[in-house]
Order: sequence, then structure tokens, then C-alpha cells
Amino acid sequence: MHELSIALSIVELAEEEARKANASIISKVEVEIGTMAGIENDALLFAWDSVVQGTIAQQSLLVIHSIQAEAHCLECGKEFPAEHFFVQCPVCSSFRYQITKGKEMRVSSLMVD
Repeated sequence: MHELSIALSIVELAEEEARKANASIISKVEVEIGTMAGIENDALLFAWDSVVQGTIAQQSLLVIHSIQAEAHCLECGKEFPAEHFFVQCPVCSSFRYQITKGKEMRVSSLMVD
């Protein structure tokens, strides 16, 4: 379950940014996670509850925004949604594509006091 280490990294980053802002409480952390990032949102939320204990993010809410994966066909140039890694272009049926969106994971905002 790598979601535990991801949650720990998010808390560390949030605490570092809160210190820079002279904040003593983190009340909300928003993250953007691509649908092909290999992260299980429920597992991340479960891990979050454990890793925030005893930190300034202890009472924080973790909000996850999903980013739908998209692909670019290398044959015909069509942009299309990608539900998984083994998808065909809906226009030319090619399997030659590049994932252009949906593998990212980033902290998008923090709410601190």
C-alpha cells in the first residue's frame, strides 16, 4: 500500500508550507490525482486519517479531485479519454498513443490558520 507513503509525503509538504506561512493549523488539503496515477483514493483517505495524528494537520480534511486521463493518438492526432492503459483510438483504432493527462498527483491547495 504505497498510499501510506504518499499520505506521509503530503503531510510533510503541507507542514513545511504551513511553517512558511507562520500557520499553526492545517484545516484542509486539496490534491489532484489522475485516474491513471496508480493511487487508490479510498486507500489514500484511509492512510490520511492515520498519518495526520499528532501533526498540525490532525483535524484537516483531505479533498481529492480526480483528473480524467486523456491520450493523444500518434497515428491520426485524435485526443480522447483513456479509461485504462490498453485502449484503442476511437477514430483509427490504433494502439499507438501517448497519455497526455491523468498520471499526475499534486497538492493543489492548503487551507491554514
